[in-house]
Amino acid sequence: MAPSLSKNVLDAIGLLDSQIPPSISLEGSNFLANGHPIFTQVPINTIATPSPFTSANKTKHTAGCFVGFDAEESSGRHVVPIGKLNGIRFMSIFRFKVWWTTHWVGNSGKDMEHETQLMILDKNDLGRPYVLLLPILEGPFRASLQPGTDNYVDMFVESGSSQIRGSSFRSCLYMRVGDDPYSLVKEAMKVVRVHLGTFKLLEEKTVPGIVDKFGWCTWDAFYLQVHPKGVYEGVKGLVEGGCPPGLVLIDDGWQSICHDDEPITDQEGMNRTSAGEQMPCRLIDFEENYKFRDYKSPRVPSKKGMGAFVRDLKDEFKSVEHVYVWHALCGYWGGIRPNVAGMPESRLIAPKLSQGLQTTMEDLAVEKIVDNGVGLVPPELVQNLYEGLHSHLESVGIDGVKVDVIHLLETVAEDFGGRVELAKAYYKALTASVRKHFKGNGVIASMEHCNDFTYLGTETISLGRVGDDFWCSDPKGVTNGTFWLQGCHMVHCAYNSLWMGNVIQPDWDMFQSTHPCAEFHAASRAISGGPIYISDSVGNHNFDLLKALVLPDGSILRCQFYALPTRDCLFEDPLHDGKTVLKIWNLNKHTGVLGLFNCQGGGWCSVTRKNVGFSMFSNTLACLASPNDIEWNNGKDPISVKGVDVFAVFMFRENKLKLLKFSDDLEITVEPFNFELLTVSPVTVLPKGSIQFAPIGLVNMLNTGGAVQSLAFDDDENLVRIEVKGCGEMKVFASEKPLMCTVDGVSAEFSYEDQMATVQVPWPNNSSKLTVVEFLFE
Repeated sequence: MAPSLSKNVLDAIGLLDSQIPPSISLEGSNFLANGHPIFTQVPINTIATPSPFTSANKTKHTAGCFVGFDAEESSGRHVVPIGKLNGIRFMSIFRFKVWWTTHWVGNSGKDMEHETQLMILDKNDLGRPYVLLLPILEGPFRASLQPGTDNYVDMFVESGSSQIRGSSFRSCLYMRVGDDPYSLVKEAMKVVRVHLGTFKLLEEKTVPGIVDKFGWCTWDAFYLQVHPKGVYEGVKGLVEGGCPPGLVLIDDGWQSICHDDEPITDQEGMNRTSAGEQMPCRLIDFEENYKFRDYKSPRVPSKKGMGAFVRDLKDEFKSVEHVYVWHALCGYWGGIRPNVAGMPESRLIAPKLSQGLQTTMEDLAVEKIVDNGVGLVPPELVQNLYEGLHSHLESVGIDGVKVDVIHLLETVAEDFGGRVELAKAYYKALTASVRKHFKGNGVIASMEHCNDFTYLGTETISLGRVGDDFWCSDPKGVTNGTFWLQGCHMVHCAYNSLWMGNVIQPDWDMFQSTHPCAEFHAASRAISGGPIYISDSVGNHNFDLLKALVLPDGSILRCQFYALPTRDCLFEDPLHDGKTVLKIWNLNKHTGVLGLFNCQGGGWCSVTRKNVGFSMFSNTLACLASPNDIEWNNGKDPISVKGVDVFAVFMFRENKLKLLKFSDDLEITVEPFNFELLTVSPVTVLPKGSIQFAPIGLVNMLNTGGAVQSLAFDDDENLVRIEVKGCGEMKVFASEKPLMCTVDGVSAEFSYEDQMATVQVPWPNNSSKLTVVEFLFE
């Protein structure tokens, strides 16, 4: 499929440029980036088509090209080399499980991993730019990258069905070059979005309201034994502790399920309580199981079932605005049980793992599903699945769904037109149902890490998990898994967001506030830019920690963008090189934020094909942090630092302030599975008296700078006016002591020490109201 775009479309997504862009080309047997070889010994059957995004001067230079090939034989699967890669550092995102991707680095073709979804080659000082490789979809085929022989990088192109064959491809890979790695990925995703026309970018969609609310998920609290009384008590405990949830997510355990060899009774599958036991089960009814179906409202005794429970929950606890429930893409882990009255027609399919998936890590869910098959609703009937399920959920007051076990379709696509066509049918039906029943965006996507979903399933879905599950401890009992798995989680989420954040708001998953690494998790969630929700057991909470995340009304201080690794971390290994601290950046409305996380100690092992501990790398590390680490010009709402000479840098854990110039470094030591958060605030010089000033924020909150909602300077009065969200101890940097401070127009006591003014900000009577804090200078 050759790309074809109009000038009007290019203008609309901002891809026409009046300057000559960096260039990429295939000349002879070499791919060149700005004239520098990046892939050598490119096979003669490789075909590069310059993308339509050229500069206004119509030169032959192009920032991107589509890559394809001609094969000698028609097949449903092709493994084709695109050239040798030698001595160039790369970072990549690959599938280490069927459902999940993570970060990987190397410097040659042999270092790559199978099922690579994105690859970026590092730039050098001689003029070679960053180079992005993005395997995509072409017709009924889908591509990924993998290691070949003798340092070749191979394209793996497959349809997922032996019946769907092809031999000629022109755009299964998109390559692009640029000088900024963040904008490089962003601009490439714009190209692919218009080229394919099958998904929408995050900037084109509205995220669900749950992203701005504190949430509680029932999974780690109850697992499959979730029940109405437990959910009620869980919410009650959080409300009484001063952290009222705005989201309640009822995870797996509410549906009517059973094994194929079990009779259908009113106690559907509820003896399945051990991990993995539920996975061979299939859905037998759209209505909730007996635990929720038999609920009787104490308020209105005539009201029963899930509808009565949801209504009582919202009436009793006013903070609860959103109640979501879990379900799998195919209905349940094992799909729909065939031949059940009132349920859609389904057919038992034996899943088959592709060559690429066979290289991924062993996974209990995959094993159970492969062994027991999937009750698959045929694609022409799948709308009946989602309409039946979602119409019932909407009728009982459910506001949205967590759709899990998403990347299963590729394993059952043989008789359904292949993986792309089957996915199109399912995602089309899911999208239509979500639009009809859940406002078009009431979804958390999960177990969805693959380019099929990215490029086919995100037309309306705008929120998705960007990391493997939060594991309280290693499920196989591996030593120290309680700790090193938490570092893995951080790395999954941070690097995956570089790709996925262009189409979905990254969700870093729940965590438990009493876990040994709870502060480690809380700090990352605070600056992730996504939702914050926990899976604490009922009555088992660390409220001191939670109150550094949650405001008294159940809202949170959310960043304006989504957190990403800093440039100096992109091509490093923060899990098992023994030296790299993971640094992530984000932007608030008026400040930047840097998170420093020591994640060393475990991760992917390319030999054993699984995540393992590397305790020899788990040591206290020193790293350098700078205002220059923050991408001030990137993000949804960039912050201009033009003309800023100095930045006030506040260290959360040290409770100290440093003044740094843009390129100055601050050395910080971070212990294993520990962190530091830096609020970085541009300093403004007041015209009268040349007083330097910068807001810091609420230092009792992990995302300190997120409290600063507006900042205004009155030059005539020499006054600074700040609107604050939240309550607690507010600090600002001021080179001289203010004459006076007022809070909502009333004079307030404040202290001044180490060039910081500190004032207590009360919680407003109207929780939606911001508090106005003013500082007057001489």
